[in-house]
This record gives sequence, C-alpha cells and structure tokens, in this order.
Amino acid sequence: MSDATSRRRWLVVVVLAVALYVVVRAAHTPQSDSPPPARASASPTRSAGSSAAPSGSASSYDPADYATQVRARAQQAGVSAQLVMAILYNEAYKPHDSAFERAWQKYKPDAAFGIANMHRATFDEVKQGRDFADRKWEELPDDRDLAVEAEAWYLHDLAAQLPARWSASYSRNDLLALGYNTGAGNMLAFARGATPGSQAQSYLDNLHANWAKAGRQSGG
Repeated sequence: MSDATSRRRWLVVVVLAVALYVVVRAAHTPQSDSPPPARASASPTRSAGSSAAPSGSASSYDPADYATQVRARAQQAGVSAQLVMAILYNEAYKPHDSAFERAWQKYKPDAAFGIANMHRATFDEVKQGRDFADRKWEELPDDRDLAVEAEAWYLHDLAAQLPARWSASYSRNDLLALGYNTGAGNMLAFARGATPGSQAQSYLDNLHANWAKAGRQSGG
C-alpha cells in the first residue's frame, strides 16, 4: 500500500529502479530484425464481461481506463465502485509497467504488485474461496482486471470486520481505505478512536482529494 514515506522512497531510488528496468527490458529484446515468436497471453480470459487489459507503459496508465472493470468487480464484491476507484488513484503514484514492477521486486522482494499495489500475503489470503483462487500473485502486473478484482474483495473482507457502530468520526469508506493501507487491525483501532499516524493520514487526505474524480469515473 502507498503512503507518504513510500513516495519519498520512490523518488530517492528511482534511478536505480529505472536502471533495473532497462536491464530487464534489454534482456528480453530480440537482437535480430526478425519478429519475436508469438506467445499466449499472460492470463486467461476474465469473467464478468471484462477482460484483462494490457499493462501498457508506466506513462500511459490512468485508473479511469479501468472504470468498466471497477464497476463490475465492485458490484461482484458488494463494495463501493467509487471507493475502489479512489484507492486506484491513491495507488497510482508508482509506475505500473509490468517489467518495471518485476525489476523493482528483485531489488525489494517485499514490494507490492499490480495497479492496486497488493502484497503477496494479502492476495493469497483474499483469493481463498473466490473465483480467482487458482491465480498467482505474480500475475498481478500483467492482469489489471485481476488486480481490481482482488482489491474489491479485500475491501469486502475488511468491511466484514467492521463493527455495526464505532466511536470515531470516520466514515465507513474512510475506515476501509485506512484498512486497505494499514491493515485490518489498525482499521479497527482507528474505529475505536486511535489517531492515524502521518502516513495513514496522508493516505486518507489523498483519498478525499481523489474522491470526486473517482465518483465521476466510476459512476458514483
């Protein structure tokens, strides 16, 4: 998940990450003028009327391009499409090119994957009993629909842990976003009145800044 510290870390080490990216891309570039052999797509056809979109380049990524997937996956999971989209905007600070993500993961093995920035342990837990249970965390950089699907179901699972009432002034969506960023235990602590640290507060501030835009893109 993203936060202010993560963004600063990205700025400090971006030169190294780009270098790794160049090395990875160069290693997979054909050395002759002949076209590379055809290969199967990285992931199977997706359900719910939306297919896996190509990862594209880091500069071309816009969460708004995945509004169809956001609406479909949010409806499946019974969560707010606006919340799913707003979190995608929160998580868009990182370049989302599949080769770049894999290069970065070699430098930082605990890095998150996919446009929703999900860690391996979270993905492996969320997929249990779901229609993507046979999918692997390593597929997230190549299958953006899978990333949105996992995000939506994680929000569903977080919502199931919220009490019927809480003492803090946060809205349900605020708490779910904080849970997405910091984990279920912290989310419940915030619901009881704990004060978020600077990183979690920055995440929440970004969510509020992205909220109206997310509503326009997701249909509200």
